[in-house]
Amino acid sequence: MTDLNLSDKPTIVLVHGAFAESASWDDVIRSLQAQGYTAIAAANPLRSLSGDAEAVATLLTSIAGPIVLVGHSYGGEVISAAARDNENVRALVFVAAFAPDEGENAIILSSRFPGSSLGESLRPVPLADGSNDLYIQAEKFHQQFAADVPADKAALMAATQRPVRDVALGEAFAGTPAWKSIPSWFVNAELDQNIPIAVQRFMSERAGARDVIEVAGASHAVGVSRPEQVVESILQATSSVMAPLSTTD
Repeated sequence: MTDLNLSDKPTIVLVHGAFAESASWDDVIRSLQAQGYTAIAAANPLRSLSGDAEAVATLLTSIAGPIVLVGHSYGGEVISAAARDNENVRALVFVAAFAPDEGENAIILSSRFPGSSLGESLRPVPLADGSNDLYIQAEKFHQQFAADVPADKAALMAATQRPVRDVALGEAFAGTPAWKSIPSWFVNAELDQNIPIAVQRFMSERAGARDVIEVAGASHAVGVSRPEQVVESILQATSSVMAPLSTTD
């Protein structure tokens, strides 16, 4: 019989992606808190991959004890960099997320297999430095990003979406990604129109995921529409890092 150290639960850090914000994790956090976990929704700047990863990595250094790091969408790229060189990060969970290898970026990965309609849904806003902030057009947000979310909630998500700088989506991943050394779990969304399901399957297989939950009918906003399945994957990851106190026959 194995006894688990239930009093030393890992901290769950959740990183949102492009066109979302920290509140997109609300229902996931509510469930985790009800089960006694500390959960933190990191503020992802969405300015550049290297800068965003540094911001999340800095947050991680402030947390004592084991960490399960969760990323949605572009947030998967961020956690793949931010977790490096932090021995407290024991597990990674990718939620309809990019898991890039060196030299890849969101644009390369999303177009590896057909099915993404994101490009035609974007509205660029020019910035002073010559780059652009990218938004999903409000009238296309529901179908593009959150088709299985009620229309009124999707409208709020469209109004509160955080823009991503085009530089961030085009920046190549540098160095070895954390998923090559840290165990990973994946939640793949079957009807994702941002990251096609074929791309998600490719990345989860390449990463040698410990487990993959494929959510039938789920949109890109699977953490909002199906939080219970996201929580299930996170709990699988947390159970893997709960240290056994002793083993007896």
